[in-house]
Amino acid sequence: MSDLKKAADGKADDRPAEKPEKRQRSVQVVMLALMITMLLAMLDNLIVGTAMPTIVGDLGGLEHLSWVVTAYTLATAASTPIWGKLGDMYGRKGIFLMSIVLFLIGSVLSGMAQDMGQLIGFRAVQGLGAGGLMVGVMAIIGDLVPPRERGKYQGMMAGVMAIAMIGGPLVGGTITDHLGWRWSFYINLPLGAVALAMVTAVLHLPKRERTEAKVDYLGAGLLTLGITAIVLVTTWGGSEYDWNSAVIMELMAIGVASLVGFLFVETKAAEPIIPLHIFRNRNFTLMSVVGFMSGFVMFGAVLFLPLFQQSVQGASATNSGLLLLPMLLSMMVVSLIAGRVTTSTGKYKIFPVVGSVLMVTGLFLLSQMDTGTTRFTSGIYMAVLGAGMGFLMQITMLVAQNSVEMKDMGVASSATTLFRTLGSSFGVAIMGALFTGRVQDEMVARGGGGATAKSAQLDAASLAKLPDEMREAYQFAVSSGTHIAFLVGASVGVIALLASVFVKEVPLRGAGPETVSSDGAQEPAEVAGPKQPEAV
Repeated sequence: MSDLKKAADGKADDRPAEKPEKRQRSVQVVMLALMITMLLAMLDNLIVGTAMPTIVGDLGGLEHLSWVVTAYTLATAASTPIWGKLGDMYGRKGIFLMSIVLFLIGSVLSGMAQDMGQLIGFRAVQGLGAGGLMVGVMAIIGDLVPPRERGKYQGMMAGVMAIAMIGGPLVGGTITDHLGWRWSFYINLPLGAVALAMVTAVLHLPKRERTEAKVDYLGAGLLTLGITAIVLVTTWGGSEYDWNSAVIMELMAIGVASLVGFLFVETKAAEPIIPLHIFRNRNFTLMSVVGFMSGFVMFGAVLFLPLFQQSVQGASATNSGLLLLPMLLSMMVVSLIAGRVTTSTGKYKIFPVVGSVLMVTGLFLLSQMDTGTTRFTSGIYMAVLGAGMGFLMQITMLVAQNSVEMKDMGVASSATTLFRTLGSSFGVAIMGALFTGRVQDEMVARGGGGATAKSAQLDAASLAKLPDEMREAYQFAVSSGTHIAFLVGASVGVIALLASVFVKEVPLRGAGPETVSSDGAQEPAEVAGPKQPEAV
């Protein structure tokens, strides 16, 4: 029996340990499979977003368009903590493969949809699978790689994220134009098949003892209900319904009641979906705050920067995506460097602090843009923001995973991912509401009035049809809206900075899994649960 098989079966082996060089190559093969899976999850929304106008033209149902995105987002957010817990309870590999299969089934069904109702339902199925992809990737890295070495691999994942954000819209446009919108879903199949085959063949993890405890269905239900209510509030508030409307107020009440009930249930459950004891660790709690704030800022920036570039700087839709390159490339390069430095030195506290400072600085600079700001200047500002995000994106996951026991690796990864997702929902909602309000106010004040004042977003064709005076008023209004949105983002970034300052630098664990107590002190490896695998 091979070393790999014995490692997978958890059996003892009295032969010499695998050579570091061979183990490194094995881990790299697994990382390739995980990066393909990460690319699969990241590309989907970006490709589909580009195809949405064509989809609406074919299927109709323009009034339900937002639900194509909302259904996917809701299912992803709600299922994320459940996938993480199932992986901890029943074994990471099998649960991860299930999430890939479910995602691919959802992709096929979405491509076959005959009306908007079917597409929305099938996108929810796809989102359920997507909830397990990101969590599975991060948790498996946590299982395979000691924290001291983990930074460089998570830096690679940040690079994949940047590549997806750059290439997604371009790929989506090409596929839609030449193959049809259905292939924006079918394109997931070859990538998914490769990921599925590679993960099945090369990923070998120690077998976990099957727990006798039942899944915390009540906790899962309450958490799902709470997350659903929160996402709907942030999605509908200020757009579909007024913030003080009965629907929004009811959703807020449901969300609060569900989450309070969830916290109570988790204190009683034998196997809670999110064990509350992980929040006793100061570093984990602080990284959850940083993750929420970075999600708030990043997705707000990705939403408003292309709008500013198209409306004020005259960029086309395609060029506005390419003009994000300074931010995305900066994020990718800095993340890779931070990961390498963390691996070589074992130090990490400086990165969230410096990252938060750069993030606040970049957002403040972006808030100063006006109708006279050049593309070169805005590119420099974006590069500063991207550098800040590069220091933060993967270090938050690394510190969070280093703050829990091995048995809680899945729930730690899922909780961190969930907080970032919720942060992005709040960021888009709050920054979007402020942006829209400011644009409308400025248009009314400058005589825009009418239909123009009712919409905060005009496409390039509509903008070109406006009289010169009204177009200039709209461009000023957009720059004013961008100013307030990014200023709020900078304020939120200060909270991330304060949280980062209080992080305690706990030495990153090496090849042996030690547990970490609530005060950050390491405990003996013998009580940590399953050992880190010597072979992949």
